[in-house]
Amino acid sequence: MLRFSVLSLTVVAALTPPEHQVRIVDENVEPLDFDADVDLVGVTFMTALAPRAYEIARQFQARGKTVVGGGFHPTLCPEEAAGRFDAIVAGDAEGAWEEVLRDIQAGRLRKVYSNHSAGFCRTIAPAAGELRTPIPRRDLLGRTQKYYVTIHAIQAGRGCQHGCRYCSVTAFHQGAYRRRPLADVLAELRTIPRDFLFVDDNIIACPDYARDLFRSLIPLRKRWVGQCSLEIADDPELLRLAHAAGCRGLFLGIETTSRENLAAMGKQFNDSRRYRERLRKIRRQGIGVVAGMIVGLDQDDTGVFERCLRFLQRMRIDGLQLNILTPLPGTPLFRDMERGGRMTDHDWSHYDFRHVVFRPAGMTAGQLQEGADWLYAQYYRLDRVLLRFVRSVFTCGWVPAWLGLRLGLTYRYDNRREGVGGRNPARGVQLRKFSSHAAGLKLRVG
Repeated sequence: MLRFSVLSLTVVAALTPPEHQVRIVDENVEPLDFDADVDLVGVTFMTALAPRAYEIARQFQARGKTVVGGGFHPTLCPEEAAGRFDAIVAGDAEGAWEEVLRDIQAGRLRKVYSNHSAGFCRTIAPAAGELRTPIPRRDLLGRTQKYYVTIHAIQAGRGCQHGCRYCSVTAFHQGAYRRRPLADVLAELRTIPRDFLFVDDNIIACPDYARDLFRSLIPLRKRWVGQCSLEIADDPELLRLAHAAGCRGLFLGIETTSRENLAAMGKQFNDSRRYRERLRKIRRQGIGVVAGMIVGLDQDDTGVFERCLRFLQRMRIDGLQLNILTPLPGTPLFRDMERGGRMTDHDWSHYDFRHVVFRPAGMTAGQLQEGADWLYAQYYRLDRVLLRFVRSVFTCGWVPAWLGLRLGLTYRYDNRREGVGGRNPARGVQLRKFSSHAAGLKLRVG
């Protein structure tokens, strides 16, 4: 499996004063012991894991333990989460977590702790500021390190300068972007091995800062992957510096080939007319591309799945993260869908980007689900995974090609394990229409 360690857990551990003993448990890689001899339990979680997080809180509270929740879901749904925990941390942990510990020791624990200046679930004008955070406690992952592709996740900045309507990152950070002092980032990078991961939502959010960071990285001879916007292709110097600094792969939120969909989601800066030009520049620099794509947007009909597959093949995309449109709480998209009566499923466990939780505009929910499954299965067909690997060896080099192969085989394994197959709903519709005019003709639709 291609897992990397959860940075938030190791950061919270680093924020904890040394007189307290800390143990990290990631349920992705090891079971949780509800009978553990602990005084305080902290749980961080995204929306799709809210039901599990609430169950964890319930079981530990039944044993008389104090349980504190944090992460994206408690920040964006504070009233709901506060009713399930003894306290919640809304927003960043820095500053708030230390206060939680002091108040517990003093016997005055409050329900909500936050570094946000005002309110929740709103977007403000983008702002830049300084981010101070400690070096994560990676030493606490020793017993589980073998389960991760890397435990060396680095963060240079938090937030993003863009305001995409579906994005919970903007809602969580209230539209702000903050970066760490360059000296702090470089000091941390000198303590880790050659290969690592930048977890910034947009590593080029501040181009001048990114240039300084990349120039400083060059002498360290590191190799890394990260994520950013397509705008990196518009700055030849920045793109060249990224590769010279060791960048070998980027996750890019392409989302859709439809200009109308991009405009509706507040992502016009992607400019679908320039996809080929921009992607070619990035790959020619020797940087592999993993594309984030969304299906189920309002301008999508049942033909979107086949169009998307052809686009990915033409653009020679090395890897795909496919998301069914999921309106996450706290985002403008969620509020619009709620007001329009289009939300059909409020089971948070289904908000994992693999289930349909709203009423689509251009197809049925069943067609969206089947089409997304079909697209995922088709893209990660074994012959296509191997073809992309061979092609990437010659166009991007061994490291991006190897990363792409591992990613492809992992997604293929997950799809087969979960029985993801689906069918192309556009093809099915066409065949059913044809069969209705052919008496006695039997067609197998699939």
